[in-house]
Amino acid sequence: MRKALINCTIYSDNIVRDNGVVVIDNGVIVEVADRLPGNAELIDLAGSNIAPGMIDIQVNGGEELYFSDNPDTAALQNVYESSVKHGATHILPCLISSPKEKILQAIETVRSFKAKNNGIIGMHLEGPFINPEKRGAHSAAIIRKPTNAELEEIIRYGKDTIKMISIAPEMFTEDQLDMLLQSGIVVSAGHSNMNYKQAQYYFNKGIKIVTHLYNAMTQMGHREPGIVGAVFNNNNVYAPVILDGAHCDYAAAQIAYKIKKDKLILLSDAAFLGRKKQKFDSPLLDAILLDGYYRNKEGNLAGAAISIIEAVQNAINHVHIPLKEAVQMATVNVAKAIGMEDKLGKIEKGYPASFINFNNDFSACETMIF
Repeated sequence: MRKALINCTIYSDNIVRDNGVVVIDNGVIVEVADRLPGNAELIDLAGSNIAPGMIDIQVNGGEELYFSDNPDTAALQNVYESSVKHGATHILPCLISSPKEKILQAIETVRSFKAKNNGIIGMHLEGPFINPEKRGAHSAAIIRKPTNAELEEIIRYGKDTIKMISIAPEMFTEDQLDMLLQSGIVVSAGHSNMNYKQAQYYFNKGIKIVTHLYNAMTQMGHREPGIVGAVFNNNNVYAPVILDGAHCDYAAAQIAYKIKKDKLILLSDAAFLGRKKQKFDSPLLDAILLDGYYRNKEGNLAGAAISIIEAVQNAINHVHIPLKEAVQMATVNVAKAIGMEDKLGKIEKGYPASFINFNNDFSACETMIF
């Protein structure tokens, strides 16, 4: 039987619609209307707000398991269920710099899971082809330059599953980068030591997004503007930001928002969600939760501890972004950044019946999936 969400305010794309009715059938939105349908189970939301389910394009672990440690179905299930619990109905589980065999294993795990659950929209492969000088918490022993053979194998095996790959473009030959850009995988520049001129060259070549603005990239100076300056000076480039107060100061996020507007988007980059995991140690990553942040033995940040809900809350409360825009930064604008705005991020006919239900100041938020 059809269901209809009633008595709610709808936040979708750039529109806020009062007293809207969302009709759902078999997990899909079939109508957004102004009046009640004739034959549907009515679900009264008592005047609260709904928006599309949030999209997290970089989440590393769930409440208990870290995907890159052992990228099997149990780990992915934990990442997905934890993400839904913490506001994201659609995710890209992230595999950090790993040996080739583990990359192939992760691709197979995500491919199989994705076939049964459309909440997994692909995989984010972060590394291993990054600059060791900007490796952050990635293992120096695993970071490497791409070879044609390895790159070809990863693309051949994973192009239907890897949605996004974070690379340092300066580590690639022109032919290798062309190979990636032509594969259909969204290429993100991150963990990179490029200067401003190099960054603009690669942005103009086809890279339209960076990996966690400000972090693991060259900073903006008045003589060398770096990657950050190149992002600020290129209207085509999306800039995901980790809004936890540690990965970037909230004042830096305010500056980025004034410049990038709807190209500034949110992600969690959570090492673990829910702050239940106090300590973690594996060959790929070690992390301990200190004062609300994960750090490794070297003192570097080792992934975030926030959820996508907290990212939106921080955008509203600390960066002073209007609620409507903050919600867009975790929904439709993310979908646009990865070329999925025709499938995700809106409350419209044909889109998934996955929502967040929240109060007027976003201090309370829950996930709804039909």
